[in-house]
Amino acid sequence: MARDNYGHFINDEGVEIRANTDKRGKDHIDFYDNCPVNDEEHKSIHIDYDSDTGTGKITDTTSGKAESTDVKCFLTTACMRHFQENFDDDCYELRVLRWFRDNFVSQQDIQHYYKIAPYIVKGINNEENADVIYDYIYDNVVDYCVEQIVDGNYDVAYKRYKNSILVFEEQFARSVLTERLTDTLKAVGKTL
Repeated sequence: MARDNYGHFINDEGVEIRANTDKRGKDHIDFYDNCPVNDEEHKSIHIDYDSDTGTGKITDTTSGKAESTDVKCFLTTACMRHFQENFDDDCYELRVLRWFRDNFVSQQDIQHYYKIAPYIVKGINNEENADVIYDYIYDNVVDYCVEQIVDGNYDVAYKRYKNSILVFEEQFARSVLTERLTDTLKAVGKTL
């Protein structure tokens, strides 16, 4: 891997990798299929990640359109922490889980997941042993469900997925939601 004139890394296939931390302390990693100079057309993946909160966004333009994934998703966050430097938002596990979501999970459960997952992530990140919790989620939800899906045990995977969300909601999101409600009620009380 070599550096170009701007200090960016370029691998043997011409993929440019840029990494920086902005003024707010948020980490950014950008991958380009070729050096994007003078607004040349290019494909890219942009990862914005706050390692303190475990939140961020991955924007992928390699398919010709911008597709974003919010890493407030606790399944994605578990994969990110499991794979660390080798994380790929299109990793095998997430592809299998997305296929399963799109083909077997009810819209009601999907909507509930996307509403509650950011609070679960925030609650987990408030725990001292967050890394242990994410390892548990990877091993006992992500990896387990992927194995069951691949084996065609869709009902077993769905049950584990749904029960895990309910358990994590109770364990981690309840305190975050209670705190948020309390803050809202205090703010409303001050305006009355």
